Amino acid sequence: MDLQSKWQIFMQDRGDGVTYVDWVLSAWGWTLSIAACAWVLALLVGFLIGTLRTVPSKPLQWFSNAWVELFRNIPLLVQIFLWYQVLPSMFPALQQVPVFALVVLALGLFTSARVAEQVRAGIQSLPRGQFMAGSAIGLTRPQTYRYVILPMASRIVLPPLTSEAMNIIKNSSVAFAAGIAELALYAQQAGVELSMEVEVYLVVSVLYAVSAFGVNRAMAFIEARVRVPGYVGGSK
Repeated sequence: MDLQSKWQIFMQDRGDGVTYVDWVLSAWGWTLSIAACAWVLALLVGFLIGTLRTVPSKPLQWFSNAWVELFRNIPLLVQIFLWYQVLPSMFPALQQVPVFALVVLALGLFTSARVAEQVRAGIQSLPRGQFMAGSAIGLTRPQTYRYVILPMASRIVLPPLTSEAMNIIKNSSVAFAAGIAELALYAQQAGVELSMEVEVYLVVSVLYAVSAFGVNRAMAFIEARVRVPGYVGGSK
């Protein structure tokens, strides 16, 4: 079979009115949807937990430290199975939750622990004088975090967050374990049906690379727009 004929196979009907091109585009959409929803969750929880790790309250520090150690020390694939199989058997109410939401929770909370570490490091890299300046103008500690510390720290941690945003797209491939028809599951099934594993995995690899590169460029644009001169990523 020549090369052109091989690639034309992707245009053939699978028997249900859907071509392999339609299927891979649908799988790409599932991959991007899982990654986007999990990233939003990871940012919200990660910034909260990362901030709590820097407050003077010992109970809050203990809670946030435990959160980070819990979610970053368990492999992601194991966490997917915990959310997909173990927790629903322990808490029947979770059996009514869509699998998509459970996978987003698993991936989002796993990534939140990594985001929290970046946020903590960003806050602790700021000069002590920024806290003192907030107090000097009459701000409470929560107001100092809201108006002084977090706006600066979020700019500093943008470069490492870019890597995390790219990682979450690649890590979304574990959703195949929960039966979601994303790119990794497509590669397995289409490769077997077509007996063209090499070509199918090449297509899937290109789509993952394009997605991650798009995220990289988007984050670079944001970083260029919000950089602060004199700080990490900022011009001198």
